[in-house]
Amino acid sequence: MSLQPVIFYKFMCGICGIFNFSSDRPVNPELIKDMVAIQRHRGPDEFSVFINNNIGLGHARLSIIDLSTGSQPISNEDKSVWVVFNGEIFNYIELRKDLKKRGHHFYTKSDTEVLVHLYEEYNTEFLSRLNGQFAFAIWDSNKRQLM
Repeated sequence: MSLQPVIFYKFMCGICGIFNFSSDRPVNPELIKDMVAIQRHRGPDEFSVFINNNIGLGHARLSIIDLSTGSQPISNEDKSVWVVFNGEIFNYIELRKDLKKRGHHFYTKSDTEVLVHLYEEYNTEFLSRLNGQFAFAIWDSNKRQLM
């Protein structure tokens, strides 16, 4: 009996970004779009970018959770905090329930949006609350802070 190798491919979203440390040097939107396009194999369902002067975030999406409203980058209500995310937050449903009790409003059903509100609630300390496998970038325009 001959064994045949089996190859598994697990595609996940792709994230990218540019942060110009000089606030008077804006990010070239075409460069971010090119960075997202080169990741087409990572997330073929949707491509989107967020540009705000010297910060640019990009996302190539593989739609798994919240197929209809889970587009990224995702922001908070006043669009002062933005996130791009790849991975999965295993405990996002519990975290979401707790954040709603604390007065946060959600416009998606995605695990990604939980990150924005956790950051608002706990600043960088929110990481200890996460159970999952992930990579992300969060931009806080009020603090001019990239995490």
